[in-house]
Amino acid sequence: MSDNLQHLLDHNRRWAAQIEAERPGFFTKLSQQQSPRYMWIGCSDSRVPANQITGLDPGEVFVHRNVANVVVPTDLNCLSTVQFAVDVLKVEHLMVVGHYGCGGVLAALRDTRVGLADNWLRHIKDVRDKHIGLLGALPEAQRHDALCELNVIEQVMNTVQTTVVQDAWDRGQAVTLHGWVYGLKDGLLQDLFMTVRGNADVDKAYRKAVAEVGMRQR
Repeated sequence: MSDNLQHLLDHNRRWAAQIEAERPGFFTKLSQQQSPRYMWIGCSDSRVPANQITGLDPGEVFVHRNVANVVVPTDLNCLSTVQFAVDVLKVEHLMVVGHYGCGGVLAALRDTRVGLADNWLRHIKDVRDKHIGLLGALPEAQRHDALCELNVIEQVMNTVQTTVVQDAWDRGQAVTLHGWVYGLKDGLLQDLFMTVRGNADVDKAYRKAVAEVGMRQR
């Protein structure tokens, strides 16, 4: 197997030339300012690229990705990215986006050992255990998709509770959180009804989103 990645460099040059031909000055303008309206917290899975899925150009979405789109208060990498997006870039919408078929979620659901990542997936096992009644009431074939949805909902809740988001809302900054899930089989994003504009929205949105998981047709 060749370790020469020239084909990737060649693709890059063709892509850059095409963009510049279609939109002269695009890269010059982009290099001078980053002003996205959106932040995407998603899974590291290579099949879930934020810009392509949403049809956004480079510079239009600020992205953080990790295994199974987890947001926890001990992850300073994630929280620093959220802080920069909210406090510096002034993003207006923050989307936590999971995807069906997530290997990390499946490992958590089945208690499959994968190595060092088991420690990270403990967060998703906590979600599984919290909603064990809901999951147990579903046919086994639907539980993986349902846990992918529940994981997104709980990670939105974790994001709500960060000091970054709470401080932004306290000072009147408009930041809306969204919970979405992406379908690998059809390329479509689904709104999980976990949309939160402030603390007053949290309980109602959470109850509706969790209830929808139990009723959703799959």
